[in-house]
Amino acid sequence: MPRRPYKKLKTKIDPIFGNIEVAKLINYTMVDGKKSIARSIIYTIFDKLSKEKQDPLRILHQAIQHVSPNYEVKSRRLGGASYLVPIEVRKNRRLFLALNWILIAAKSRSNKEYNTFSDKLMAELIDAAKNQGQAVNKKLQVEKLADANKAFAHLKW
Repeated sequence: MPRRPYKKLKTKIDPIFGNIEVAKLINYTMVDGKKSIARSIIYTIFDKLSKEKQDPLRILHQAIQHVSPNYEVKSRRLGGASYLVPIEVRKNRRLFLALNWILIAAKSRSNKEYNTFSDKLMAELIDAAKNQGQAVNKKLQVEKLADANKAFAHLKW
């Protein structure tokens, strides 16, 4: 634990769409500090979606809403035994988990079917907006585990 309180850094809002979720998606997509490459990937996805007469911000918002978990489990030690205690997920963590699960699911898609990462990510975003795909399955697994361990909910502190 830090000795003095620390200041949480604010993420700058995306300059083109003016949305914090787009800025976070760009930051989580970024590898080795190459933000311009991450921006080009996300913006090409949004261009493709707008050419298909779909609202990219609405699809992103729906995908995040369908993938973000309400509960997750945290391990607590009590008397030599570890218990999985279900806890409610904070808003910031919910966004982080949703975007990370979407990116992980996109990375795990096959290269034969989708040639570029932007195609993979676009397919995963569309699937998540339709409440399908690997990211939604991950959410269901986490919430199922939290529901199975709700007997230990009294151990949260």
